Order: sequence, then C-alpha cells, then structure tokens
Amino acid sequence: MFSVSWFSVLLSLLLFRGVLSAPTCELKARSVDTAPASKRAVPSGPRFVIYSDKWVSGITGPPPVSEIQGYNVFALSFLLTSGPADKALEWTQLSASDRSTVKSQYSSAGISLIVSAFGSTDAPTSSGADPTSTANTMAAWVKQFDLDGIDVDYEDFNAMDKGDGSAESWLATFTQQLRTQLPQGQFILSHAPVAPWFTVNNLFAAGAYLKVDQTVGSLIDWYNVQFYNQGTTEYTTCDNLLNSAGGDWPGSALFEIAASGVDLNKLVIGKPGLSAGDASSGYIDPSTLAGCVEQAKSKGWDAGVMVWEFPDAAASWIQTVRSQAFPE
Repeated sequence: MFSVSWFSVLLSLLLFRGVLSAPTCELKARSVDTAPASKRAVPSGPRFVIYSDKWVSGITGPPPVSEIQGYNVFALSFLLTSGPADKALEWTQLSASDRSTVKSQYSSAGISLIVSAFGSTDAPTSSGADPTSTANTMAAWVKQFDLDGIDVDYEDFNAMDKGDGSAESWLATFTQQLRTQLPQGQFILSHAPVAPWFTVNNLFAAGAYLKVDQTVGSLIDWYNVQFYNQGTTEYTTCDNLLNSAGGDWPGSALFEIAASGVDLNKLVIGKPGLSAGDASSGYIDPSTLAGCVEQAKSKGWDAGVMVWEFPDAAASWIQTVRSQAFPE
C-alpha cells in the first residue's frame, strides 16, 4: 500500500530467515491453531479498518486501544516475502507475554488484530514467488504470532498490467492456499485492491480483481478498496467516489463496482488520513467523508471504512467519519 522501511526489511532477513525460509512441512507442523474459534471470529460488517506502518515514538507494535477507539480491525504493516517489516516486525519484537496482553486488550475492545501482506514495495508475481509456498509461510506466521488474520495488499502493478492472467492466477492460488491454512469463519482474510482493478478495461484484459472476485471472492471476507492514488481528482467528491467515477477510471466508483457483480457489502471504502503524506490524491476531509458514508448507507451499503494510516488517522478521525451513518 505504501512505504516500508528498508532497514526493517534487512533486519527481518537477518532475524527471521530461519522461520520464514523453513520447509513448508516444518511450518505446517508449527502452525497448529489451538485458539477457540470464538476468539478468532470474523467481525460482521460494518468494518472500520486502520493500517499502521509508520514508526511512532514510544509505541512498539499496536497502540493502546484508547487511541483507536471506533475501529474494529487494526492491520500491522507489512509482512513481506522476505519477512516482517515495520509494524509487523515490531510485533515479533514484543515478548510472548506482552503480545498476549495486547491481544487480550484488543479482543476485549472488539478490535481484531491482523497483518497486512506485501504493500507497494513487494511484487510477488513479478519476483517469481511461489503462491502456494508464500501462502503457507505467511499463514504459519499469522498463527505463530497469534493474529486474527491477514490482509492481502497486492500491488504488483507490472504483473497486473501485463493483462496475461498471471497476476489473477497468482492471487487465486495464493488466496485458496491461505484459506486452506486459515479457515473461513476463524481467521480474517481481506484484500486491498486499488479501485480501478474492479473495472472492465483493456489495460486489464485478464479481468484484474473482477476475475479474482469471480474465482475466489467467496473465500475473501471483504475488500479494503483503495479509493486514492489513482489520478488528480478521482474519488474526491461523494459523487465520483460513490456513483460515477469518470476521469481516468470510469466504472470504478463504489456502486459501479457493485454493478459489475461484486458484493456491495464487501466493498469497504478506503481513504488516506491526511491530504499530504498519506497519499498523492483522493483525500476527502473527514466531515465531508461522513456525508458520503451516510449517502452510501442510505442506498443499502453497509461495508465500512478503511484508512491509511495510524497515527495520522486515529480515534477522532473515525469518530467524525462514522458520525452520520454509524455513530457510536
């Protein structure tokens, strides 16, 4: 989705190569899930999702629950093909006891704690990563570090732009294998595609995420759709966010995506928390976004809102965005 500290990448290679490069059979042996299913129940909609990749002074891993009140999913970012980086790496640096305490606090607050995979710096299809072994490794990591699931932030634009089906096939196999290891109803499995990947477009001749949804959409709990970084004015008003995208990506507004066959209530609206720094475009101020969310809800949508990222958007941001449609 966005930047990753290269220091974290190098550190993860040094610290975790033994775990993440272990043979698949060994990872499976270590990944037995002993937690009761109720502990890992997937939250019903609406979902209010916040990512965290940025280093925050005084905080290792997730923030105190009071700082993200109003959200129900927190995504540690990122788990790369090379290993954990940034907030995902910080999670491994906590003691098992501290992780257990944080998980208990989050569970009591109704917040699921997941990891987000890949992001903008990882291109698994183009780099030749095997989707099955990558899924096995990442699922084992989720279980080893007692998380509630995984978000697939696939941004291998070169692979998708080829239009030859390689990206779609990779994602389908990866998703199927993740579900083999992380059973539906017990673990969250979300994806975070950019909105244009849901359009019928010659650039995406193999179908992009419309094809992914047709193939494995039943295995995916919801989509954290990135309605930003896709042009200058795209997704900056309620109308071109919800009804008619126009611009460079016609057909990619919320209800246009649903009209193409994607379950409306799997389409979580994703936005940057700040007008500068969190994204290059697509920002809508929280008060205006609250009105957009209310409009969407009045038309039958109930999926929720995603934001990039903590601490730029925290409890006050989501309180404002939820205020009209989903007040606490």
